[in-house]
Amino acid sequence: MPTPRLILASASPRRRELLLAAGYLFEIHPADIDEENHPPLAPPQLAEFLAVGKAAVIADRFPDCVILAADTVVALGNLAIGKPPDESAATQTLQLLSGTTHQVITGICVEHRSRRWLRQAIVSSTVVMKNLSAAEIEKYVQSDQWRGKAGGYGIQDPTSEQFVSSTSGSYSNIMGLPMEMTAELLTAAGI
Repeated sequence: MPTPRLILASASPRRRELLLAAGYLFEIHPADIDEENHPPLAPPQLAEFLAVGKAAVIADRFPDCVILAADTVVALGNLAIGKPPDESAATQTLQLLSGTTHQVITGICVEHRSRRWLRQAIVSSTVVMKNLSAAEIEKYVQSDQWRGKAGGYGIQDPTSEQFVSSTSGSYSNIMGLPMEMTAELLTAAGI
């Protein structure tokens, strides 16, 4: 049986970079879903729900391909924090996360519709953030590096590394795609 095509159901540049660095060949077809339209769910279940929804949309269009979808949320206790929509929200999000220990949770879904094959997983990593000054937050928000990132920061951004005291768990998960679990699921799907 030939290896099926792999499709990444995401426009995330970080997910694309992580997959390329791992040597995967894939196409990109972002799933256009309303990430705000969901039932009330705890952060891990929300990340998984959105990943499964994204995979389903693209699997409808490409049933003979293996679809990889993911969604990342930052969790402060039971509060799920997504991507801030504007500078004001980014500032408020970073103020909220300043000095906290929080979780970065990614839901992953891999689907091969024509084979009736579907697997999903949830991966959580911990981030300890330093107390941030108003000036540090303002400088980061003005840099626009927060755009499109759950929690309003990217661990891989040169300036945001100064915000973080420590991490535990999958570093690539904090970037948006836990490569250890992703590789396991893709291997099981025949990729």
